[in-house]
Amino acid sequence: MTVTIAPFETSPQPEHQGADDAPRATTVPEPASGADVQAPAEDGTAGMPVQDQAEDDTAEAPALGGAEWVEYDPAVDPEPAAGPDPADAPDPSVDPDPVVVRDARDFGVYARTGGWAFALKVARSVRPGGQAAEGTAAVKVSAKAFAELAGCSPERVMRYYKAWDMAADDGLVPQFEVLVPGADIELPDADVWLAYYTSRNSASSVRGQAITAAAEAEGIRPTKALEVAENPTALRAAILADPGTAEAARGALLDRMREDPALQTEMARAIARTDDLKKAVASEAKAADRIGYVRQIVENGQIKTPAGQTVEAPAELRAEAERHLSLLDELDDSEEAGEWAGEAYDTVKGLVAKAVEDDPALRVQERRTRFYSSLQKATKVFEELTLDEVLEEEIFEDDMLQRLEALQEAISSCISTLRRATSSS
Repeated sequence: MTVTIAPFETSPQPEHQGADDAPRATTVPEPASGADVQAPAEDGTAGMPVQDQAEDDTAEAPALGGAEWVEYDPAVDPEPAAGPDPADAPDPSVDPDPVVVRDARDFGVYARTGGWAFALKVARSVRPGGQAAEGTAAVKVSAKAFAELAGCSPERVMRYYKAWDMAADDGLVPQFEVLVPGADIELPDADVWLAYYTSRNSASSVRGQAITAAAEAEGIRPTKALEVAENPTALRAAILADPGTAEAARGALLDRMREDPALQTEMARAIARTDDLKKAVASEAKAADRIGYVRQIVENGQIKTPAGQTVEAPAELRAEAERHLSLLDELDDSEEAGEWAGEAYDTVKGLVAKAVEDDPALRVQERRTRFYSSLQKATKVFEELTLDEVLEEEIFEDDMLQRLEALQEAISSCISTLRRATSSS
């Protein structure tokens, strides 16, 4: 059950107030038995007890005086008055708390200047050894003392100090000597900060400087490269898990090996000791040789015969080689080139053999060259036979003599045939 508090009899009406301006009745919950009646507060919550409210000089509502409880009748007042509108609550932004104002201003400074805002605090308060600059009365502290006050390491403080020092050398910010504790100056943009500050100690080492130079050459932030270099385990995990990272690492290793013979040796040794990698390298080397054979015909316009002669390539053969090479060049890096290279090589090699057979002069020269090549090989092998070792070690067997006699007969037959051919011509 709810009750309605009647209008205040002790509160006089303003003279200009009309009938429509009469205060509306306010609906409140019926008080529990024995409880003090409470008036509603301005924020819609329960107010102070009626008998105590008039005694509180901080209360804005008047005392209830002669108010009486009247049972709520919907016929008389079908629409009870609504509570206070939340939109009427005071806006804290009109008069914000000073702490909020300070935080907002600090945030704005950092948003505009980034690390420069903190570097300024170091630059104007820190001097190695804590000595004031000559000609100034400002008392500065050492990096160690400043770090103790800040709750961080002296190394971190000095990184900010060195960043400011480099920027001062470039004329971007004032020198330390003109800065005093508490002084504010106009700071550079936040984007410039990363060009002077590094968050890693390794950047000052020879290795770190090399990494920084390489990162700048690639157009990336040195801090990113230094972070990767300081965490090889994370780099390994990324290479193992991500194909894109593995591809980037492969390209980087190849570029590095071109200028690092020691790395070339290490990689070759690792591949040679791994059977699967060794087979893969042999297969790729074979495919590369075949592609090189086709490419040489296209680029130089010459062919190499089976006997090793180098002659001009016929137009038909060269055109076919160009067609196969264009197909090979269109392959993606992910596609296997071995099968395509083998097909191109076999096709072009067959055309080379056909070109040799179709040219009588070239065919004769090819056979002559092949015969000379075989004769030279046979001569070299026979010259390498050492009869002294055979006789001294008593390793001679009858089978050896039989083979030499057969070889002698073959040589004699060959000589006779060549003599007959020479005399007949």
